[in-house]
Amino acid sequence: MSAALFAAAAVHAQALPPGVRLGMSAEELQAALPAAERVQRPQRLSGGLVGSWRAAPVEMAGLLFEPTFFFAASELRRVEYVASAQSTPDAGSSAFTALVQWGRGAFGSELSSRDPGSAYAAWVSNDTDIYVQQQSGDPRRASVRLVYKARQLRDGSEL
Repeated sequence: MSAALFAAAAVHAQALPPGVRLGMSAEELQAALPAAERVQRPQRLSGGLVGSWRAAPVEMAGLLFEPTFFFAASELRRVEYVASAQSTPDAGSSAFTALVQWGRGAFGSELSSRDPGSAYAAWVSNDTDIYVQQQSGDPRRASVRLVYKARQLRDGSEL
């Protein structure tokens, strides 16, 4: 499939689900996504983020992404879409490329980096940081991740 077709297939799902916005409460998330379920073993990240809700998998760029909703201080602060790319011959490279193309169309030029086994592209849109990451160093753990997170600005005195 050409990159243009991958990008077209990716476009419909990259936005947050209808009615979902960063800053909303868990009750508001449930109202916007009635099928969302509590996670039995929540994932914990720095900054008090707890991945306590999930929704049905979403197909993007040829992979099946599982969305997890992270809350801190009773507010939705992060939405992660994660797809295993173990069974793909390119370890998710074509999906990553399609998502980067989508991001360029939606948010403009990205900040990016490539290291052996990983690739990363990031954008800023108003008060939201968006990034796509591909992990391909170990074929048994290959994955692609799309993340929306609340932007946290710090002044120089906090560094």
